[in-house]
This record gives sequence, structure tokens and C-alpha cells, in this order.
Amino acid sequence: MQPSSESNPDFKLGQRVHSVGDPRRIGTVRYLGPVEGYSGTWVGVDWDNRDGKHDGSVNGVNYFHARSETSGSFVRPHNLSSGISLLQALELRYRGQTTQEEEDEMYVLSASNKRVSVQLVGKDKIQDKLSCFEELTSASTSYLGVSSPGGPSEIGAVVPNLKELDLTGNLISEWKDVGTICEQLPDLVALNLSYNLMSHDIVGLPHLKSIRILVLNNVGINWTQVEVLKHSLPAIEELHLMANHISTIEPASSSTVQGFDYLRLLNLDDNCITDWNEILKLSQLPSLEQLHLDNNNLNHVFYPDVGMMLELLNGHESHEKGHKPFQNLRCLLLGGNTIEDPTSIDALNSFPQLVDVRLSGNPVADPGQGGIPRFVLVARLGKVEMLNGSEVTSRERKESEIRYVRLVMSKQGNIQEIKLLHPRFAELKVLHGIEDEKPLVGAAGPQKMATGLLSVTLKCVGASIGEKPSLVKKLPGTTTVGKLKILCESFFKLKSMKLKLFLQEEGSPLPMLLDDEMQSLTDLGIGNESTILVDEES
Repeated sequence: MQPSSESNPDFKLGQRVHSVGDPRRIGTVRYLGPVEGYSGTWVGVDWDNRDGKHDGSVNGVNYFHARSETSGSFVRPHNLSSGISLLQALELRYRGQTTQEEEDEMYVLSASNKRVSVQLVGKDKIQDKLSCFEELTSASTSYLGVSSPGGPSEIGAVVPNLKELDLTGNLISEWKDVGTICEQLPDLVALNLSYNLMSHDIVGLPHLKSIRILVLNNVGINWTQVEVLKHSLPAIEELHLMANHISTIEPASSSTVQGFDYLRLLNLDDNCITDWNEILKLSQLPSLEQLHLDNNNLNHVFYPDVGMMLELLNGHESHEKGHKPFQNLRCLLLGGNTIEDPTSIDALNSFPQLVDVRLSGNPVADPGQGGIPRFVLVARLGKVEMLNGSEVTSRERKESEIRYVRLVMSKQGNIQEIKLLHPRFAELKVLHGIEDEKPLVGAAGPQKMATGLLSVTLKCVGASIGEKPSLVKKLPGTTTVGKLKILCESFFKLKSMKLKLFLQEEGSPLPMLLDDEMQSLTDLGIGNESTILVDEES
């Protein structure tokens, strides 16, 4: 059904609204007019949180198309709010009489959507020290129903020194309104527009010369619009684009993304990128140091060689004149993807400056799914100083690399196969002076057994086992997990208990379960001074 021409003048199609009394319940007006069988004028709303009643159809009549089967509902106009101005929101939050609950809400959302307290918003400070807003440098009007900047020059006259502004979860949708706000706040360097459904038509946006940090998480933006935005952001250093359903990177005028000369951090977490070739289009950003790609659907990573770059650049510019791919990238977050192959791990060594990597949540880094334990990741990643948020100390690196070499040596593969599957093996073997084991004969027999012994700390952690002192034992590397369980029963005098063993690794938040009873300590890469936790199966 078409909207009535006699619709309520207070609302218009496409307008963002919230429920009266609940500024967190936000939606978009999709219909204005009568509803068959009911009197008066109704507003058809498609709710962001999908907590409506239908899909825009009632009693077989379709009035509008909602995003889901339960995101639409009809509401009387007096039960909806079209929002307030930014200045009204500042007055409401910082000068009004607030409840304890509202004071608890005085925070900004960080780029990763975590709450960060705002130090200047305590009620006493606001009422006593900020009788006028001139001292206010950081403000949050999140979820207050802000829909417009307000009157001309209003904001700049009242909060002239504002440097950080959090507008998360409001009703702003037009970029020209964003431009108006920024033009009135010459010192504004950080702006958070997350959870505002922004217009796809980017018009009326001036040069935002002072903006260094822009957070656009969950605003419905795609990369084509990012390319338009960049011309208004000449000084941008951090750009956060989480949860925007971005699946492709579409440069405007060449095969790789150009401009963004000062962009240090690009956050694309929680999007829909599946092909690493899309990420390569970001490889020529000259200042990019941090790239966040958690929770996409990437299954493979590689570093482009000269041939790939020539093909990617497609003759628009020579590879020699261009920047080395990802030349300044120091941090790459890849958690929660679907990477399975160790070659993707090895490829990270080719990134010139990469020292901080996140791989948790990928099959390749999950021993429970047949993936690689932390010590192997550390050994394969030669330059990494931070892995999955934990520092890689020099001691952990040395021990991990030695364990890794001994693990590979125990596999008895041919030289070419080892070189292919373990690119750093030969380098690490030389670095740590590890020689091939040679069979010893005669009187040297006992020496061979002695050199094959590992010093292992056994620690009881099961509550039902009781407090028992840790033991340090020398065990042959050939000891299997099953045999070690039997030995632990004897060492700790544990009768009729079914045990499970865990390897406690430095830097790893959780110990690794040793669940294959046929694997030996050597097979598992367990080296000297390792710690094994002894628990009872529940």
C-alpha cells in the first residue's frame, strides 16, 4: 500500500526515530498513513534491533518491506520521537538532574565498542566546575536521540574546546549534519558515529582538517563510500569500520587504495571479507601500521611477490616506484577467521615490519582442532614480539625454537619435504647449534640414554587429588602420554584415578590438553624444563 498524502507532517519516509522514553529503541520510518481496520494515522517503523511484530504486512496487506520477519511494527505518532539537537543532548546529560543509572551511562564507546569512562562527566564536576561548557574537552551523548546539530554556530559558541565527541547510537543520518558539527568544533580530533545509520549519499561534507580518529562501526557504510569520504579526511590517522558487512575493497581510480597518506590504523573487524586479494588492495597505504581483520571469513594469507604486485598494479604504476607491500605494517589481527594452512603462518615472516600478530580462533592455531600449539607458532614466526596479545619473551622464543627443531627432527622426513613444510627449520638448527642425533655404540650406550632425558616438572592441580608437592623428573623423550599417566599414578600415589595431562606453555592463556596417549614427549615438542599439569578426569 502506498503512503497516504495526508501523512503526519512531523515524520517523513526514511527518517530515523526512537520510541518515546526509550532512546535505545531506534528504527527507520517506512510508512505513514492509515492501516486497514484501524482508525487514524500510523507510522510503520523498521526497528534496528528487530524487536517488532511483523515484516510490514498486516492481515494480508503489505504496507512496507521490513528487514526481517519481526522487525516491523505500526506505532502511533505520539509514541515516537524525532530526536533533539546536539546542544539539547549536552544540556540534558551534563546540566540536567541525572539518576544514578544515567550517571553510570556517562562513558564513550571506544573504537572496539568497549565502554571507556569519561573523566570530565562526574555530576559534581559538571555542576560545580563547568557552569559553562567552555572547559569541556571530551563529551558523550550516546543514545540520547540526537538528530541534528542545532542552530547555526550554537555548538561552537557553547563547547568551543571539545576535542572528543561520542555520538554513538543516535538518529544522525545526513553527512551534512556531521560536517556542520565538525566545522563548529575546530579542535575536534576524535569523532564516534557508531550505530547511526548513515546515508549512502555523501554530500555536503567539507574538509574535516582536524579529525584524526573517526569511528564508523555499524553505520551501513561500504568501501565505495569510504573512497568518497577520504577526500574530506586529509589528516585521518585512525579509521574504524567494524561490522559494516564490507566484503570487497573497491578503490576509486586504481587497482590499489590510494590517498590516506597518514592512516596508521584501519579496523575492519567483524566484516565479510573472504578473499585475501581484497586485502592486498590496501598494501600501498604508506603509513599503515595496524590492520585489524578479526572475525571476517579469511581462510588464507600470503605476501605478494613482485609478479603479483605488477599484476595487481595493472600497469597504472610501476612496482619499483610504488611502496613495498605493507611496508610499515607492524600489527596484523587475524583472530576468529578460518585459516587452516601453516603456509599462511609462514607467509607472515615476509611482511617487512610485522611484530604483533593475532591468530587465536583460527583452526590452524587451535590444537583442539588439530592446529599448531603456541610454541610452534612462536618458532615459525621469526620476528613476532607479541602473539595473541601475549608478549613473546626472549626466553620463550629460544625454548620454543629448540622444541620445534627437536619436534621436526623426530618426524624423520626427507630433507626436501622438511624444507618445504618447515621453512625455518634449517636456520633454527644452525642458530641453536643442534646436531643430528648419531647412533652411539658400545660403552657410549648409557650416554645416549642420558642425553635423551628431559627434565619435566609435574604439578597436581585437581581439587580431588589434594595438595601434593610438585616433582621434577627426568624422563626419556620417547615416554608416551599413556605411559606418563601411569608414572604419575605411581609418583603421586594416586590409586583408581583416571588422569588427564596438560602442557603449560609460557605466554599461552590456557594449557594444552595431551589427549593422544600414543604420542611421545618428543612428538609433542616437549623440551627441558617443561611443566605438565596433572588433573583428574571429571
